[in-house]
Amino acid sequence: MTSGGGRRLNAVYILASERDGTLYIGVTSDLHIRIGQHRDGLHDGFTKRHGVRRLVWFEEHDNIVTAILREKRLKKYKREWKINLIERDNREWLDLYPSLFRAEGPLSHLQPVTPSM
Repeated sequence: MTSGGGRRLNAVYILASERDGTLYIGVTSDLHIRIGQHRDGLHDGFTKRHGVRRLVWFEEHDNIVTAILREKRLKKYKREWKINLIERDNREWLDLYPSLFRAEGPLSHLQPVTPSM
């Protein structure tokens, strides 16, 4: 089963409460659904308690097994290394969740089709 009838996205991700704030590293087989759950506070836990909702980094994987292995490695990183990883691609710590749905984003197939005029 896939989200929204489209492709599932196996990924490791980092959420932040704000720039240089609290970090959370997670793994999922459906990035769109999982980040939505974090943002909506659907599950009691660390991210809900600490207001960690901003997707600041993610890495796509071909399968969930490699994604899980990568997540375990990242969780052992020092905080400074995690920040460097985020800032390598996202210097401003922008919320990347909306960008998943842009025309060129990995979940662009979930965008509604707009008729051209």
